[in-house]
Amino acid sequence: MSAVPTPPARRLLAVIILVPTVVAVALWAFAWPASRTAPRDLPLGVAGSPAATAPLERQLAAHEGAFEVHRYADEAAARKAIEDRSVYGAVVVTPTGPEVLTATAASPLVAQLLQQTVAAQAPEGTPVVTKDVVPTPAADPRGAVLNASVLPMAIAGVAAGAIVTMLGLRGLRALAALVTAAALVGVVATALTHSWLGALTGNWWAEAGALSLSTLAVSAAIAGLASLLGTAGIGIGSMVVVLLGNPFSGATSAPQLLPEPAGAIGQWLPPGAGASLVRSVAYFDGARAAAPALILALWAVLGLAAVLLGARRNRRGEPDGTPAPARHQAASVA
Repeated sequence: MSAVPTPPARRLLAVIILVPTVVAVALWAFAWPASRTAPRDLPLGVAGSPAATAPLERQLAAHEGAFEVHRYADEAAARKAIEDRSVYGAVVVTPTGPEVLTATAASPLVAQLLQQTVAAQAPEGTPVVTKDVVPTPAADPRGAVLNASVLPMAIAGVAAGAIVTMLGLRGLRALAALVTAAALVGVVATALTHSWLGALTGNWWAEAGALSLSTLAVSAAIAGLASLLGTAGIGIGSMVVVLLGNPFSGATSAPQLLPEPAGAIGQWLPPGAGASLVRSVAYFDGARAAAPALILALWAVLGLAAVLLGARRNRRGEPDGTPAPARHQAASVA
């Protein structure tokens, strides 16, 4: 008969299986969306008279499933739709040729894609005028700061939730620590990205609130999972937030450029919702901020509720006030 594996052998086997699995998941989550970047129902406006825009609409329809076309009467209406984040850009048909309206603040990659698409479809020799309706700030023309902030903010949330758990904070003390840490992270992050780097140009306190809520959504989820599942909850939450939430966020491109259902899933995870919320308050005066704010608030509320539930369950398991590990150790000694 074969010998039963000893505990160290089991741990070695777990490491041998777990490490390649984590690496495979990470490569899949980051490489798959990057290798399949393409427009999928990307909201795009077309402005002009029906007769003038009909050929353009047929050309866009030839890219099956690529664009979700919204029709507008004139350039002013198309500009308003871009500022409200209803569309990423628009093509205005004029007597002298097509005019492309973009919003690099919404996505520099999408703005470049629209310019290339319209230029390729325009008759040879026809000039294509491009106007940036909502540009990125001069201090960060490529939007690199916002894109690069997604992962650090997610890590900050994971770290806050893990530290609160490791320090043994429970109940209201854990809630106070999580909320305070998130608020401080939001203030510090806004001071760096807005005041120092000049990459965010919206209302300072609205940006701080958005960054704080993004951090709280992650930290509360991590602490809540740890309160219910133990330290394994930290690992599970970290993998969901970092390995899935970050590459599925669409912050560096746009959710509509990611393969399905990665783009949709990413907007329901804190990194994607947080990036969308910060972009809205930083560049678009809060347009389309309600949905991501609600998603982040839901993550935060559920996480904080789990922290309280875990603390209540632990208290029920300790009727004499002795910590559970101490009682278990005493029982083992006895």
